[in-house]
Amino acid sequence: MTQIDFHTGVPDRLAHACRVARKALRSGRHLVISAPEALLRDMDRMLWNMAPHDFVAHCRADAAAQMLEVSPIVLALPGQEVARHEVLLNLDDEIAPGYAAYGQVVEVVSAHDPADLHHARQRWKRYRELGHDPVRHDLHQESG
Repeated sequence: MTQIDFHTGVPDRLAHACRVARKALRSGRHLVISAPEALLRDMDRMLWNMAPHDFVAHCRADAAAQMLEVSPIVLALPGQEVARHEVLLNLDDEIAPGYAAYGQVVEVVSAHDPADLHHARQRWKRYRELGHDPVRHDLHQESG
């Protein structure tokens, strides 16, 4: 069954998503980042602008097959099919379609955005209804 992890108390969702991507890359895991178009554009820009020693190779899910084959990180719109199914980082308000094909799902929850907190609570509840036991990692408590 898919492991569901909620990273809560995150001061900057996109910066945290970049750190998750860097960690996945360093551990040799394939990661799909699922988000609406505007967030994908921001993620793409942030991943390209990380420090040279933190470079995170990535591409969009609609890239050429050769690029997808060599890219460990893929940026995809919700519901957009991606061939590799290891780790899914969900930045959407809803549970990602096809999430169950992944070994792990990471949900990133803002510490300061009430709407994001509301949507995260709904996703948590839905995962529970689907038989999962999500694990909460409170970054606010871990850093303080």
